[in-house]
Amino acid sequence: MVALRCFHWAAISIFIVSIAWSQPEDTPRRWTPPAISSSGYESSPTFTPDGREMYFLSADPDFDKYRVMVSRCQRGAWSKPEVPSFAQPLPIVEADPFVTYDGRRLYYISTRQDPKHEDFDIWMVERSTNGAWSEPKRLPEPVNSPTSELLPREDMQGRLYFGSAREGGAGQGDIYMATRQADGNWQVENVGPPVNTPAFEYEAEVSRDGSTMIVVAHRTERSHLYQYKWRDDRWVEVGEIPALAEQFQVGPLLSPAGDRLLFAQRDGERSGEMFLIDLAPKAAEVWPPRCR
Repeated sequence: MVALRCFHWAAISIFIVSIAWSQPEDTPRRWTPPAISSSGYESSPTFTPDGREMYFLSADPDFDKYRVMVSRCQRGAWSKPEVPSFAQPLPIVEADPFVTYDGRRLYYISTRQDPKHEDFDIWMVERSTNGAWSEPKRLPEPVNSPTSELLPREDMQGRLYFGSAREGGAGQGDIYMATRQADGNWQVENVGPPVNTPAFEYEAEVSRDGSTMIVVAHRTERSHLYQYKWRDDRWVEVGEIPALAEQFQVGPLLSPAGDRLLFAQRDGERSGEMFLIDLAPKAAEVWPPRCR
């Protein structure tokens, strides 16, 4: 009888938590600014802390030939995208930029170290006091590996999350967390289950307070977005983010409050576009940054 009562109360607790973490009923709406929207694929946005610059991935309509681009808020509108100073031209392929919360660093992935331009590694540039970006630096092993690393994202504690299909994972690809040690070396850990499964997990975005994680995983016929919450020192899956079931989603970015999400998916003849969805009721409408 005691065991039955424990099971009963555990079930009630799970039910209450599931209500508190229920999936958003909102419908994603296209957000890509007019100057950035094109016949190609725009994805993986990131903003400087002042909201005046947006870096993003630009690809062709087939989601290939990735480039890192930047658009600036000028005279009340986002400007025509340009190639940032640190970027390399094709056939070098670069993608997945991320500006840290203090604006001092920008991580991205590049094939510049690979003569075949197939292996993505994580690179980083630092910003000087005059606003210029430094020369790119490739992060060392064990952050980078013989396989590709994808979507580097740093949290408020300086931990770097990324996807990789390196050996020793739980499946076809996993989410990893890298922490810089006092001696300057990096320690890399597999995030583990339930985030990582025998399927293909390859992108992860973590909220500023560390309570929410959005994972891009290919667990069905195509890749979709899955939401997790940090509870009792572990990640708990909430469910799938509402989006087009017949399309794949990539490049998630959470708002500073973790109540809104930007991501990319195909949008008919427009190819890939950035979409916005509220993850909580009464989400703050001050994000994404308004260019005024």
